[in-house]
Amino acid sequence: MNICVVALGKIGLPLAVQFAAKGHKVIGADVNEKVVELVNAATEPFPGEHDLDVQLKETVGAGLLSATTDTTAAVAVSDAVVVVVPLFVDAEGTPDFGWMDAATKAIAAGLKPGTLVSYETTLPVGTTRTRWAPMLAEGSGLTPGRDFHLVFSPERVLTGRVFADLRRYPKLVGGIDEASSQRGVEFYEAVLDFDDREDLPRPNGVWDLGTAEASELAKLAETTYRDVNIGLANQFARFADKNGIDVKKVIEACNSQPYSHIHQPGIAVGGHCIPIYPRMYLWNDPEATVVRSAREANAAMPEYSVDLLAAAYGDLDGVGVLVLGAAYRGGVKETAFSGVFGVVEALKARGAVPFVSDPMYTADELTAHGLVPHEEQTVTAAILQADHAEYRELASADLPDVRVLVDGRRTTDPANWAGVRRVVIGG
Repeated sequence: MNICVVALGKIGLPLAVQFAAKGHKVIGADVNEKVVELVNAATEPFPGEHDLDVQLKETVGAGLLSATTDTTAAVAVSDAVVVVVPLFVDAEGTPDFGWMDAATKAIAAGLKPGTLVSYETTLPVGTTRTRWAPMLAEGSGLTPGRDFHLVFSPERVLTGRVFADLRRYPKLVGGIDEASSQRGVEFYEAVLDFDDREDLPRPNGVWDLGTAEASELAKLAETTYRDVNIGLANQFARFADKNGIDVKKVIEACNSQPYSHIHQPGIAVGGHCIPIYPRMYLWNDPEATVVRSAREANAAMPEYSVDLLAAAYGDLDGVGVLVLGAAYRGGVKETAFSGVFGVVEALKARGAVPFVSDPMYTADELTAHGLVPHEEQTVTAAILQADHAEYRELASADLPDVRVLVDGRRTTDPANWAGVRRVVIGG
């Protein structure tokens, strides 16, 4: 097949490489000229994705992968189009479709009969049928379901391990009609490989969910479940703090039988998915009180960690506090909805002077994010925000003036902090 992947970001580029590695001719389309230049030079535009550099060189070198800024032209020579353009959501959960609308209009202008269009960007339920189908029809003069096929197939991968996740998790597909669904299944069966998994109710592979709406809901449901689960764990942790209970032992005990799957509490829920998609679900279903309460509970955790610090340290006015970790999770150079921002603001509100360090970021990069880098300034308290592997070896000798450490991820080794009051969330 000839395939066009629209948007060569941290998900789109590995997808394009995966398709090309299966022997298909792939054109990646992106509005960023620098990204296009780097891809055509077989140079990964962002670090940290396992095996991407090797596979990118192989597929570009073999003439199976190229990139362009001309989406319409790329679509015009493609049998299938996969869309991974970002969708932004504001604090109230209202989607901003600007970038996706522009991409969809560019796709429509090049769309030819017989093409499959698959949206992988997480969407509110109903978007594929009620927004993209009419837009594609208007721009192309073609009839959805008759002249071209249209499906929604959510990405279910994490940056840093995209290729492994593509093999491990079933690929969900739902079309605007039966023929679209079938075409979507055939397409993904031709571009993906799957691990054998005996734990699944049916064989791993491409799963047809019947409709685009079911596929859209599946993505929102699986991420919203995680947010609600973490919110519950955080509620348990706060209760445990008040009552002198170690919530980690409680959760381990609960999860020892097959009906309990309680997640771990922590200082923040960040990233592009878990903080965002519950809000998107609430946009569809504003009466989902459980979802709303969980999102509020998780959003309050950065401030709660500062409350724990104040309770252990005392008055924070004028105190230099080091926030360890700008990334939203360990090992990933990404600050999307990171807890660092909430922690810093809560520290400022108490009069503290916050500084930030992160092994993955330079001082200039932290400054560019509006954070004050730690450069030998005296700090007498610290809050661990990201669970980087480097912090497992961190010790009081590395921060000799620190009197109190709040470990928001239970990452540090207690044995390394003799003489320092070490506080964890949930006892």
